[in-house]
Amino acid sequence: MFLEVKNLTKSFGDTAVLKGVDFSLEKGQVLSIIGSSGSGKTTLLRCINALETADDGEIYVEGNKIFDASLRGDRRKLQNKLNFGFVFQSFNLFPQYTALENVTLSPILHIKEKCKKEKIGKEERLRMVAEAEEKAKNLLEKVGLADKMNSYPCQLSGGQQQRVSIARALAMDPDVLCFDEPTSALDPEITGEVLKIIKALAAEDMTMVIVTHEMNFARDVSDKIIFMDNGVIAEEGTPDEIFVQSKTPRLQAFLRSFYDMNEI
Repeated sequence: MFLEVKNLTKSFGDTAVLKGVDFSLEKGQVLSIIGSSGSGKTTLLRCINALETADDGEIYVEGNKIFDASLRGDRRKLQNKLNFGFVFQSFNLFPQYTALENVTLSPILHIKEKCKKEKIGKEERLRMVAEAEEKAKNLLEKVGLADKMNSYPCQLSGGQQQRVSIARALAMDPDVLCFDEPTSALDPEITGEVLKIIKALAAEDMTMVIVTHEMNFARDVSDKIIFMDNGVIAEEGTPDEIFVQSKTPRLQAFLRSFYDMNEI
């Protein structure tokens, strides 16, 4: 297995949000996480990305342990060469930077740190920065924003901002790209342009974990779907197993409520 999550737990104060979550994912697969608000979906995603620290559990990548909650302090996060990309639901772009600058910011910071640590000279550093800038331009073109590279976030629509966020996440060559409800802050008429980009990445065998409330999209793009309820994985399976052959009454009720709402 490429990604394995074992017995992940997380509490905030006296509230247990994750209650022992286990799942695995093969390289190149797309996993969608669905469930009602408060079920633990986003917390699970943030723990995988180390934006939150799980209270218990382990995370493995290609058999290498990258997180172990039984350790203490910085030792919890073991040497982690895997790069997770994260696309936030609220974009989180820096308003003072152009689209191109938002995409190049992290790679250039990484280059500067690498050059300092390895005592790489100025000429080589400038070459590496130029390559990062060229790559960022290619990524913005890939997400359909070739003509918006010098635009600031305030000059972009919500869909365009989210596409910049996707390009920014891709700029660091992530092995796993994670999305936290990438269309929840978008108007319905521009949701499709973001979903189209994610589908294109899936077609390129990008390993992805997607928290989403777009049931039809999850059914269409996923290799595996997890249904979370009250901090646990209540059911998991292929899209057909979840949407056609669901077994638990809780998942069946959740799907009925979604389809009833969308028939109004």
